[in-house]
Amino acid sequence: MDDIQKQPDSRNIPIDKVGVKNLRYPITVLDRAHETQHTIGSINMYVNLPHHFRGTHMSRFIEILNEHHHALHIDTVGEILRKMKERLEAEEAHMEVRFVYFVEKEAPVSRARSLMEYQCLYSGTLNEKEDFILGVKIPVTSLCPCSKEISARGAHNQRSVITIKVRSKALVWLEELIQIGESSGSSPLFALLKREDEKAVTEAAYDRPVFVEDIVRDVAVKLHRDDRITWFHVESENDESIHNHSAYASIERKKT
Repeated sequence: MDDIQKQPDSRNIPIDKVGVKNLRYPITVLDRAHETQHTIGSINMYVNLPHHFRGTHMSRFIEILNEHHHALHIDTVGEILRKMKERLEAEEAHMEVRFVYFVEKEAPVSRARSLMEYQCLYSGTLNEKEDFILGVKIPVTSLCPCSKEISARGAHNQRSVITIKVRSKALVWLEELIQIGESSGSSPLFALLKREDEKAVTEAAYDRPVFVEDIVRDVAVKLHRDDRITWFHVESENDESIHNHSAYASIERKKT
């Protein structure tokens, strides 16, 4: 049968990324406490397309993925990218995987255990060299320092989401990034809290008020101290409780 995708294209416009997006697939993630954790990933796979080709072969992305369905994890991303470049005759290959990761947490007073979920990602790019990014979104409580200072009773707080992305030259655990984020807010979140725990986290947040600027700076200081990390991007979005907007800050640094 005719290979329509390989028909010549006369518009002379190369495409930066073409492929499949939002493909849900079982994956395995490294787990610091239990070695591995099985979850579901939402996967994007792209290659570049030279100007003289009309289209790419979408089925080949799925075929490559299926070859790794028993061992689809961070360590296999490089191999998948190499196969994408080779079989799709591309100069660049990209893969992005977003997934839910669970960590067992202990409430501060009752010691009740529960599973807390975190939205995570890893992405890889292969051209002349390989690039890899690991990221996680960490929800925390942030209590407004200004509100605490000017109010006679209490202070307003907000649900904040800290996003940390890193490039590294050695293994960095998701749990390490989560701990950095949670220690930079006013208080971490928990899936399960008893009354005594609720009292403890409320008072802890009141004792540690932080602006959105404080959060990203504190995270940046901790990431900068880690010699494994070569680049990082941190952002925090605070969903304001007394305003009709969110507060936002971000820092990106390449370490020399």
